[in-house]
Amino acid sequence: MKKIPFVTKEQIEEIAKTYPTPFHIYDEKGIRENAAKVKEAFAWNPGFKEYFAVKATPNPFLMNILKEYGFGCDCSSLTELMLCKAIGITGDDIMFSSNDTPAEDFEYAAKLGAIINLDDITHIEFLENIVGTLPETMSCRYNPGGVFTLSNGIMDNPGDAKYGMTEEQIFEAYRILKSKGVKHFGIHAFLASNTVTNEYYPALAKQLFELAVRLEKETGADISFINLSGGVGVPYRPDQKPNDILAIGEGVRKAYEEVLIPAGMGDVSIYAEMGRFMMAPYGGLVTKAIHEKHTYKEYIGVDACAVNLMRPAMYGAYHHITVLGKEDAPCDHTYDVTGSLCENNDKFAIDRNLPEIQKGDYLFIHDTGAHGFAMGYNYNGKLKSAELLLKEDKSVQLIRRKETPKDYFATFDCFDFYDNFDF
Repeated sequence: MKKIPFVTKEQIEEIAKTYPTPFHIYDEKGIRENAAKVKEAFAWNPGFKEYFAVKATPNPFLMNILKEYGFGCDCSSLTELMLCKAIGITGDDIMFSSNDTPAEDFEYAAKLGAIINLDDITHIEFLENIVGTLPETMSCRYNPGGVFTLSNGIMDNPGDAKYGMTEEQIFEAYRILKSKGVKHFGIHAFLASNTVTNEYYPALAKQLFELAVRLEKETGADISFINLSGGVGVPYRPDQKPNDILAIGEGVRKAYEEVLIPAGMGDVSIYAEMGRFMMAPYGGLVTKAIHEKHTYKEYIGVDACAVNLMRPAMYGAYHHITVLGKEDAPCDHTYDVTGSLCENNDKFAIDRNLPEIQKGDYLFIHDTGAHGFAMGYNYNGKLKSAELLLKEDKSVQLIRRKETPKDYFATFDCFDFYDNFDF
């Protein structure tokens, strides 16, 4: 699959006159089309709800677009909860799925009426000590352990993950919660990350559906929803075939009809917490080539760095790069594309075949719409970039301004020398 940027060189040249690089830019049209397709894929389930994983792209402008499609939010921290409240997302439109959770986070989630998804059986008592009476609807996170495999091989290793309860613990947790007045229950699981296969959700769904039947039978708990969480990935590499969300939805439906309906559980709602699938392909990091270096290798230095996109540095993750205006030029030069941090892993690409790059060229780094800006940091005193939204009418909206030195130094206002900074 050829990766085509949703912006052209001419558009970026015009945008950069107002908003200098680097910046993240998002495609409103693509986001909306994808949201509509997700709804279509699970329309067979009347209770279906996508809880967008806020951690992926915590921007209220983008969250509001998804809100228009009836999507809620999956939160994992106090500030993510606060962001939801600020844009009018409260109550059971919030799924609070966290781990090693501070008391104040649980307290605020309960205050907003969020559905609380417990990561560990010991959190029952911890939560009860904070809120007193437990909510009538609660969820528990399940971890089956072992290695999760599909027909195309090993997907992930749940047994090595810090998340969730064992099967024995989740049965006991349901019994305890039921004894404490909880009336409606959910099951949640996340077994593999960034799967590029239509098999993952259906396989996970069948496993959870079978667990739900046993749980309801043995504990008497009313299972009202099953949360497939995230894990539906995107094709970062051009040679990967993208997931077909319609086929995925159909696969989950077949498992539902095979397992839940015969058990008399045909009223169970299906939830999802997709972040990467909802946003990643509809965001790009735009950066300019500002240096070239010829030593033991050929380097292109750009004005972005791992502060703006840390996945390549942190995980060795692949992000495709298009040199704008040279989409059809031969990729007959080999470069390391680097940022300016004092870290040798600050590289967006290593030994990447690209068209010849001159200083001043704009590079479009694909698939940064999720876990791109959100994972940024301030090492070396670097400042986070702006975020822009390419509207459906091709106009551009600033949806987060770039950081300034004043932002960076703001938390030093407890020191006398703060007033001496030259802002």
